[in-house]
Amino acid sequence: MVAWSAGLLLYRRHPALEVLIAHMGGPFWARKDSGAWSIPKGEFEPGAEEPRDAARREFVEELGLEPPTGEWAELGTFAATSSKKLVVFAGDGTGFEASGFVFGEFEMEWPPRSGRTAAFPEVDRAEWTDLDTARERLVKGQRPVLDALERLLA
Repeated sequence: MVAWSAGLLLYRRHPALEVLIAHMGGPFWARKDSGAWSIPKGEFEPGAEEPRDAARREFVEELGLEPPTGEWAELGTFAATSSKKLVVFAGDGTGFEASGFVFGEFEMEWPPRSGRTAAFPEVDRAEWTDLDTARERLVKGQRPVLDALERLLA
C-alpha cells in the first residue's frame, strides 16, 4: 500500500533562487544536517482530500503560519521512498519571512523502550537556502523536486 503526502515548496529570487526548507524535529535528527531537511509536507488520503488542500494544511501544521497567497504550480508526484509518494506544489514566497514559526508537535516513546512518552517538534527550524545547499540538506527522495522547480522557472 502506498502512503501519500503533499507539500508546498516556496521559492524566491533573492537575488539567486532560494527555497524554504525545514529541519526535521525529534531526537533522531537533532545532530544531523545533511539529508535531515524536508519540504513542509504531510500525509493525506487521496479521494478524501485534494493534494493542494493537504499541502496548505500541512504547511500550517508544521510551521504555524499561513502560506503566501497566490498561484501554486504543481511540480509533480515524486517517489519519496518505495512505499511513499509525494505531490509537490511550488509557490512564490517573495516577501515571506522565515520567522515567527510555531512548529507542530508529535509524541513518541523516548528514550526507546523506556515506557515514557515525550513531545517533539515536527520540525525545529525552517530557513531560506540556495539550491546547492538545499540539494545537500534535503532527504534524498525530495532532491528531484529541485530539478522540477528549475525546469518550471526556466
